[in-house]
Amino acid sequence: MKCLYYTAPTLDSARCISDDLRGVGVQDFFLHVIARDAAGLQQRHIPAGNYLETLDLVRDGLIGSAIGFGAGLIGAALLKVFAPFGPHIPNIVYFATVAAATLFGAWEGGLTGIASENKKLAKFHDDLEAGRCLLLVYALQEQESTVLRMMHARHPEAQLAAVDRHFINPFSSLTPAQSPLLEGGLTQEH
Repeated sequence: MKCLYYTAPTLDSARCISDDLRGVGVQDFFLHVIARDAAGLQQRHIPAGNYLETLDLVRDGLIGSAIGFGAGLIGAALLKVFAPFGPHIPNIVYFATVAAATLFGAWEGGLTGIASENKKLAKFHDDLEAGRCLLLVYALQEQESTVLRMMHARHPEAQLAAVDRHFINPFSSLTPAQSPLLEGGLTQEH
């Protein structure tokens, strides 16, 4: 499954595109539109992007947990070396130290992520501020060519801006979109 990033000029265009995508078999669960006008999305019954797509919650949470894990290991090592509570500390204390630091790091990272825009969307920040819409279409492998053909034929106003081959990985980068169709109507591999 790939995530296809399309930019559309207006909410009305995004509504027409979402209707046509439903017509070719893309379910609402696999279609999200990101726009500054959240009320407009709701009025037009367009599936809006969620916090995991628009904020850096997952990415920063994982970074925070990794930093917390490292700090917890250092803390456990210091407890072992200096033994401030005596030489017979149960192993569960070391485990709890690492777990508490990891969880604290994940919490702090998550709080940082809630306050920041998703790094994958930074490329589209100016378009979103200008009132354009960003459509995220999660296309199954067997649907990808159908979606690309339909978008090319029915919605020339929408541009394929990027492809995310690893949409689950918050650390992956977007592949800039090239021509979506090759001769013969086959999709181009990135």
